[in-house]
Amino acid sequence: MTQTDKKHRIIFIDLMRAFAVLQMVQGHTVDALLSPEYRLLDYPAYAVWNFMRGMTAPIFMFTSGTVFTYLFRLVDEQFENNPRVKKGIKRFLLLVFLGYLLRYPTYKIFDFSDVTKQQLDTFFAVDVLQLIGFGLLFLMISAYISEKLKLGDTITFLLMGLVFIIPSPFFEKIDWLKYLPAPIANYFYAGNGSLFPLFPWAGYVVLGGILGSYLARNPLVFKTNKFSIRLLIIGSLLVLLSAIYISFHLGESISDYSDSYTYDTIIFRIGFVLILTGIVSYISQSINSIPRIIILIGRNTLLIYVVHLMIIYGSAWNPGLFTLWGNSVPVYSTIIIALLMITLMTFMVYLLNKLRFRNKQLVT
Repeated sequence: MTQTDKKHRIIFIDLMRAFAVLQMVQGHTVDALLSPEYRLLDYPAYAVWNFMRGMTAPIFMFTSGTVFTYLFRLVDEQFENNPRVKKGIKRFLLLVFLGYLLRYPTYKIFDFSDVTKQQLDTFFAVDVLQLIGFGLLFLMISAYISEKLKLGDTITFLLMGLVFIIPSPFFEKIDWLKYLPAPIANYFYAGNGSLFPLFPWAGYVVLGGILGSYLARNPLVFKTNKFSIRLLIIGSLLVLLSAIYISFHLGESISDYSDSYTYDTIIFRIGFVLILTGIVSYISQSINSIPRIIILIGRNTLLIYVVHLMIIYGSAWNPGLFTLWGNSVPVYSTIIIALLMITLMTFMVYLLNKLRFRNKQLVT
């Protein structure tokens, strides 16, 4: 591929990454601060926000899998010689480390004498960084299996994704603490406080790898209407499939797709992500360049994620906005704070990029 082709590819992917991380920033801010009296689904604005809040994590995870696999498969080397393997392992370790660091239970670092059981449970709970880290690890394992067994990425990634999706409704009902120590059990279910156990959440990351691999093997396919239409059709069929699944459960209440561990929700969310991706890819066909700041936001999702969480929820070393005003802020003030948080994260990325540029200028 030419450098121009690679640039176009990054534009498309960065649009999705920037959208996902900014959605996560405003979602965390609103969820942490908004007063309970405004959290009513009778309010159309809140209902829409609540729906998109449920879609943010699948979008973020699917896009992470897409980006990682896209870059991995751009390197035309066997698995053993692919430099992305070493980078991927480092990324896995960094994400898991940061995930636990954000939940570290004490500022004393090595002295756990004052740490309560509740704090330890919070520390060992699995959050999005650990989940994505392991998701990337499973993507590399899938890529290795794909090469050695010559199954192809699509089949291998699909089967690996289903490994995490199919058991999830059953795993969620098992008390894994009876069989495994908490740090391990928390990766299997949400019953002990984990927000994103591997089942089904790792499935979104691995399934994102299918799209990433396809994009790497077909450099300019996203520039065609056929690509966008296929995504829209597949996504729409999955949404329809989720509705059909619900129709066979007439004795149950109508699904609002809020239960993350049921098949109807999982299928719907994957379909929604594909529809959104199809829309973004269609829009990007007529775009040759985007503002530099959007690309920078897309490339600095980890930094934005870590910093905004420390500001909102705090850490063992600093208080957060939640400690000061948690679930007590009126709606308009919450909106203003969310916009300020997005602005702050954008300015942070812009400033760091300027400093890096100046440093390179001084070095040269």
